[in-house]
Amino acid sequence: MKILIIEDDEKIINFLRKGLEEESYTVDSSLNGEEGIYLASVNIYDLILLDIMIPLKDGIEVCKTLRNSNIQTPIIMLTAKDSIEDKIKGLDIGANDYLAKPFSFSELLARIRVQLRPKNSFDTTLRIADLELNLLTKTAKRANNNITLTAKEFSILEFLIKNKNQVLSETIILDSLSNLDEINMSNVVNVYIYRLRNKIDKPYTKKLIKTVRGMGFKINDE
Repeated sequence: MKILIIEDDEKIINFLRKGLEEESYTVDSSLNGEEGIYLASVNIYDLILLDIMIPLKDGIEVCKTLRNSNIQTPIIMLTAKDSIEDKIKGLDIGANDYLAKPFSFSELLARIRVQLRPKNSFDTTLRIADLELNLLTKTAKRANNNITLTAKEFSILEFLIKNKNQVLSETIILDSLSNLDEINMSNVVNVYIYRLRNKIDKPYTKKLIKTVRGMGFKINDE
């Protein structure tokens, strides 16, 4: 899952990025409101962490702009302001949640999980054939056997299952995986697909990850 952080304190960004990536999230970031609006408009994010006190356009304006543009990505506002009035204002303009600084990272993770929980369902497990992916515990099983995955492997497998039966190009898979500031390695997707196949397909008769020559990859149980 992909998260956008809009925050002007680089130390906070680095802290959040490290913690979120350890939890298998992919992270982009922006230091000001105008760039944040641009990134949220041209990319698809699962969640936005938005500070109120940011330059060029503050968090209130960013939230208003995104909602007026019909971008309904869940927004958690992060700010040093903690008065009831500030919280009400943030929620009234379209934010989904509000967390005052300083906050514990574990509380932030809990609030993120609430926002990312599948709508109209309490089921947080993705399934295809006998393969299961738990989005909360970040664990994988096939035929009830535990599979150890790295954060990047988990992210790619999650993306494949969410788009099961669809052919996904290397570019699309890489975009779901990579941060904007990472070096784009030309063979990185093939490397991760190879590793995933060794872990979730090689020990089993039915192969789930398929290569569609000249087009990309897909996962299905046919």
